[in-house]
Amino acid sequence: MTSPQVELLIVGMEELHTMDPARGEGPTGRIHDAAVGFTGGRVSYLGPAATAPEAARRVSAPGTIGLPGLIDCHTHSLYAGDRAAEFRRRLNGEPYTSILESGGGILSTVRATRAASDETLAERLHARLSAMLRQGVTTVEVKTGYALDEEHELRCLRLLREGPWPQRVVPTYLGAHAIPAEFRQDREAYVQLMLQRVLPQAAELAEAVDVYCDRGAFTLEETRRVLEAGMSRGLVGRVHAEQVDYTGAAALAASLGCASADHLERIDAAGIAAMAQAGTIGGMLPTAMLYMRDTAPPARQMIEAGVRLAVATDYNPGSAPCPDLWTAATLSCLLMGLTVEEALLGVTRHAGLALGRPELGWLTIGGPGDLCLMRPPPGAPARAETLVQHMGGHRAALVAREGRVVVEVVSGW
Repeated sequence: MTSPQVELLIVGMEELHTMDPARGEGPTGRIHDAAVGFTGGRVSYLGPAATAPEAARRVSAPGTIGLPGLIDCHTHSLYAGDRAAEFRRRLNGEPYTSILESGGGILSTVRATRAASDETLAERLHARLSAMLRQGVTTVEVKTGYALDEEHELRCLRLLREGPWPQRVVPTYLGAHAIPAEFRQDREAYVQLMLQRVLPQAAELAEAVDVYCDRGAFTLEETRRVLEAGMSRGLVGRVHAEQVDYTGAAALAASLGCASADHLERIDAAGIAAMAQAGTIGGMLPTAMLYMRDTAPPARQMIEAGVRLAVATDYNPGSAPCPDLWTAATLSCLLMGLTVEEALLGVTRHAGLALGRPELGWLTIGGPGDLCLMRPPPGAPARAETLVQHMGGHRAALVAREGRVVVEVVSGW
């Protein structure tokens, strides 16, 4: 008698959203009464439970909603210190650019992060990632950018690369996050430090390069130079664009072939058209927009022009101290006008595209075995819209990463 070819089979889901419209109903490829099988860390069965094969291990998950493992494609999760005092200043009406120019904001986190030990940084990041995993997030992009010198930026990248972490971590080099205090009088020297010394080493440790292009941060020409240097070394290009002021960074990102441009509160029609033509993903960061008390980016205009949108937390200690991707999904609907289906695609398949990892964020035979099963809020039907409608508090019933169960909760919401 031969042993089952499927190593793990999960059955009983009320509905499974594959994020492949060719696989099921609607834009999220919904399958009812579904099953998913995994073999060798990959998806080996995907379809109705009634026709599922035998398996070495079978898990029944009645009353759940299945999705690909969620992806938080924009976070600043590696840091030390806190910015609670800055929150008070913002509530009193002080703009973030003023806080940054006075040595607060990013620069205060830089001081704390440089002073922290490897053990402290790793312990705090592990705790943050573990909380995200319990929400069903199996891939997290983590940026540097809170060290801003050669020694500590590379130290942070090595930590991200080495782990071990609870889920897949995508390291991004963001040395161009702010001009560090010691280079305030010679910003070109800092740009040269990145180009000549840090980026050649960072390219061996990171998967992507990012630049914060805005008033008080990096100019459009500086952004171009850093992105071109990183992308020429094989890094995926990403950019913080059009958040505080219009800079033309979105159009630049598109012209260079960047995977994503994020924030986009002040993008113009030309930038939208350029992103649509290039296939550059628009990163929606509603928690940052909410904390900054800013206006919404023109999300519907972007969608209608053909720009695919990802949704992320922008989790950081100052302008978006919210690590809850489900809350970001809800806010993307309430504040930016996304539909439920657009929000779900934003935290799955489109988020994978934003990372330059198109294999992630959807379920297909032979694809990565990342899955999360969510229970609806008490008394609500097991439908995906209940997860997006109900803000916060979501915990996964089961999470599989590369075909292995890493979170399993027997009961409770």
